[in-house]
Amino acid sequence: MHFDIPGYGLLDVRHIVCDYNGTLAEDGTLLPGVKEIMDRLAERVTIHVITADTHGSAHSELADCRCSLHIIGNEDQCEDKRNFVVSLGHTQTVAIGNGRNDEKMLAEAALGIGLIQREGAFRATLMAADIVCTSIVDALELFVKPDRLTATLRNA
Repeated sequence: MHFDIPGYGLLDVRHIVCDYNGTLAEDGTLLPGVKEIMDRLAERVTIHVITADTHGSAHSELADCRCSLHIIGNEDQCEDKRNFVVSLGHTQTVAIGNGRNDEKMLAEAALGIGLIQREGAFRATLMAADIVCTSIVDALELFVKPDRLTATLRNA
């Protein structure tokens, strides 16, 4: 997906990387509408979910979704997520998350989207984001309805 945003520049998105709990899911359960929007976007970009899987449910909840699941350990999750974004090509990657362990991946990505949903959000992660949304479906719809993305990022 290519977006030419006035005053912001060209955004060439090939990957969208999402945290799971607090981002795509609440208390381990996928939020309503997430599967549908992810499957729609997966026709145009590669969707990755990276998580420590706090509730142990990510694999079963995402079984029917068109995405790749990456479970990380408990050591340095923030650095693991950042390194994952780098390995994909950070200049072509969007990262979406809310937690403390998402801060570096949002900062590293070409576009970082912070979320404030029912779980809340870590302040520094929001500060690392380019955009903040209050719904994962709204965040993902920015790429289905690009005029919303342009309206938020434009500076001309």
